[in-house]
Amino acid sequence: MASLRALAARRKASVRRKLRKSAYGRPRLSVFRSSKHIYAQVIDDENGVTLASASSMEKDLKKKLKTGADRDAATAIGKLVAERATKAGVKEVIFDRGGYLYHGRVKALADGAREAGLKL
Repeated sequence: MASLRALAARRKASVRRKLRKSAYGRPRLSVFRSSKHIYAQVIDDENGVTLASASSMEKDLKKKLKTGADRDAATAIGKLVAERATKAGVKEVIFDRGGYLYHGRVKALADGAREAGLKL
């Protein structure tokens, strides 16, 4: 039987493979969540470049947030990464949930990015 880590990697690769087929040149909004923080990046896969990023570990956000591991932090990170992506000239992205369920913090991050004007 495969380990849990191998199953998670397989699920992540499956999600990423499906995204590549339907991306049509759009950058990818990738999400990583740990038990204490949440991170987001807008990645241009064609050129292999990160266009914008945000995390709950940034000093100015750490002061405002109660913790980096709740839905409020995820919403703030979604808004911040959307603002930075808009400044970089990105208006439309494809959402890469990275094998996580579209629920809780991951959904809050996506909703925050939509509120800030990024089209997912």
